[in-house]
Amino acid sequence: MSNRELAKQLIDQISDAKLLYVIPYLQGAAIPEEIPNAETIASIEELESGGGTLFTGSTEALFAELMEE
Repeated sequence: MSNRELAKQLIDQISDAKLLYVIPYLQGAAIPEEIPNAETIASIEELESGGGTLFTGSTEALFAELMEE
């Protein structure tokens, strides 16, 4: 039996009252995974190799700096 078949059988056994708790989880799991583009992959690789910029100021200061760029 596949995982999908097992999940369907289990859902059929859940009462309507409890399905209210299961549905949001299933909706979240049903969202397709996003595949990062080349720019995002390059940024992740940069961070993983110790590159990038660490900002330690306040959120207000971060946004002020971003607006200057």
